[in-house]
This record gives sequence, C-alpha cells and structure tokens, in this order.
Amino acid sequence: MANIALQSAHSGLNALNTRMDVIANNLANVNTAGFKSSRANFQDLLYVERAQPGVENAIGDQRPIGLYVGLGVKVSGTQLDFSQGSPLSTDRPLDVLIEGEGFFQVQVENELGGGTAYTRAGNFTLNSDGEMVLANDTGRRLDPPITLDPDAVQITIDATGRVFQRLPGDTEPNEVGTIELATFVNPAGLVQVGENLYVESAASGPPAAGEPATDARGRLRQGLLEASNVDPTRELIELIRTQRAFEMNSQSIRAADETLQQVAQLRR
Repeated sequence: MANIALQSAHSGLNALNTRMDVIANNLANVNTAGFKSSRANFQDLLYVERAQPGVENAIGDQRPIGLYVGLGVKVSGTQLDFSQGSPLSTDRPLDVLIEGEGFFQVQVENELGGGTAYTRAGNFTLNSDGEMVLANDTGRRLDPPITLDPDAVQITIDATGRVFQRLPGDTEPNEVGTIELATFVNPAGLVQVGENLYVESAASGPPAAGEPATDARGRLRQGLLEASNVDPTRELIELIRTQRAFEMNSQSIRAADETLQQVAQLRR
C-alpha cells in the first residue's frame, strides 16, 4: 500500500530538513575564526521482508533474490570536519594560529565540561587582570593561565607556545608562561557547546595536553588566525541538492496521497 511510501517520503523530508539546518549553520559561520564545518550522515531504516533470498520454491529451486521494502531514512549523526582552515594575517600579537593538530584549552563552568573546554579559535586578548582570555563576550581564560604586564612593549609567542614579554627599560624579553595544546584520539567525538568550544566525551577519549610541536601537536604562529574551514561554494551546491531532493520527496508524498484517494474511491 501507498502508506509505506508516505512513511518513507516523510522520513526523507525530516532527514533533509536536518541536513538543510546543518548546511545553513555552516554557511552562517563562514567568517567564524576556527570554526569547523559539519556534515549530516544518512542511513536507511528497517526493511519489511516479504520474501527471503535463498528459500526453495515448490520445484526445489532457490530464490535468487529477496523482496524487501524499505521504511525510509534517518540522519545517523553529524560529523565534524577538522581540516585546517586558511591562515588569516592580523598582525595582532595575541592572535595565534595552530598549524596542525591540537586545541587551545580554556576555563569554563563545571556544567560545560568539568572546568575545561577546547577551541581552535586563537583570537586572544587581555582582561582587566592582564590574563590571556578569548576575545568574545565571555572572555574565557586560557588554561593554564598566562598573565602579562599591561605595560609590556613587546609580546612574543614562539612556535612551541612559550610566551615572552619585554617591559620598558628591559633589553631582553622575559618568559611568562607556555600555551599548551590538547589532542584527542577521536576529535570528531567532541561535544559542541557553542562559543566555538568543544568539551570532552566518552567518544573523543581523554585529552593529551602538552607543549606545541611535540607528540604530533601542531606548531603555533603568532599574528595569524585560523579561518573557518567552510567552503561556501561546496555548501551552496549541497544546499541546491538538498532542495531538489526535498522537492522529489514532496512529489512522492503527493503521488502516494493520490494513490490512496483512488483506492478509497474504488471502495465506494
């Protein structure tokens, strides 16, 4: 009956609507520093088995194929793409790019992730206490914390994360701390909590924190930011494909509805 077609087309509309939401979010964050795009993965649902392959018929021959009718599709998950974004030159001393693997660690409330969250956005600034914090509306502190003198005339961050400052009257800069990076066995398993932050989950595994440029962690580059890795052209193409698929599933619903109407008229 056409009711299975209605169910399958309905599930397709729901899945495509989710895919459109994911694409729209990618496009909305095309200018978000350190943003990583997501992809909606689909999988088919259960099947109604009407004939099993390999079953012998009345004359002893085996049926070469089965007869299965699927019940539609669903979104199995959203998969993060952690490919490197393009470097953006800012010439700001507290803007830092991670070239390679790893995440900056920032302090958050315990409700968000046990006190530590992770981000690829390296747009840092100083708060009123001279601490390095994310330059956003929450001002998350870098973890471990690094405090700089507001009177420093020069701030230098090298590739291994060491932070130096030179004060007025000093001839040589002084080291004030080290920016550590965290890596994960499965970064795609991190939980997205907004603010360009991720928190640890059982799927991601525990963080392995340490100095940049060690143990497969990336190097740091001062005066640069990592741009969003969203490819607008590809996302627009996927958006058009999603719209066309949505239209086809809508047509399936109309066709199934017309078929059911004809069946109802036959009963009169």
